[in-house]
Amino acid sequence: MALTAYVAATQRLLQNPLPVTGSEYSTADLTTYINTARSWAAGEGRCVRDYSSLTLAAGTRTYAFSSITVSAAGVTAGIGSVLNIDALWVNVGAGQVWTQTRPWPWFSLYHLNNPAPQQGQPTMWSQFGQGVSGTLFVDPVPDQPYVAPVATVCLPTALADDSTAEALPYPWTDAVPFGAAYYALLSAQREQDAELMLNRFKMFVAQARRVSNSDVVPNSYAQHPDMTLSNKLGLKSLPQSGG
Repeated sequence: MALTAYVAATQRLLQNPLPVTGSEYSTADLTTYINTARSWAAGEGRCVRDYSSLTLAAGTRTYAFSSITVSAAGVTAGIGSVLNIDALWVNVGAGQVWTQTRPWPWFSLYHLNNPAPQQGQPTMWSQFGQGVSGTLFVDPVPDQPYVAPVATVCLPTALADDSTAEALPYPWTDAVPFGAAYYALLSAQREQDAELMLNRFKMFVAQARRVSNSDVVPNSYAQHPDMTLSNKLGLKSLPQSGG
């Protein structure tokens, strides 16, 4: 969706379709709220994805997310900073080898707790730093340079005007005006109305995931409900999306 379309949709939710002059919410403020809501939707939905690349240097174990290179196609499509990592491989020969991920406490105990770390082809990684300031550790320590393809979850670049590419895919774009209206109403001290918009935002983000997940492997992406939750709670089976 283009920026002007987002602004118009947000103004309709605010019942403020008047020209900017004399209006309660300026276009500049709405643009800020829209970009914040876009990042929020991308983070909640984990829907802005890229097949990125990371160069592993010999003797270096730790890498910042900022050192991951987003693909050229991703940059053109409006993909910005890396927010999270789904998977990491190491290029070997003519192909690539998947590396296992481990929770940080486990990784730090069994792989960093070593006075004489071994070098070799990395087979495991773990995340330490969080968000766009995230960091990852690999083990073994690379014995030579490796190219590591990375499946990343990213944030969209901020929309400056209608020429800026929109990386956030439909139907997550439907949630953005509600998120922007939430911030706008908070700025006007209309907390009850803001809460309503926040609930609608969450509803549209959840709905976007439900309609986007495959019926064949519905739990392969984020936000799918725990299929065993009803058994854990002693309840009847929860209805599954698409069926």
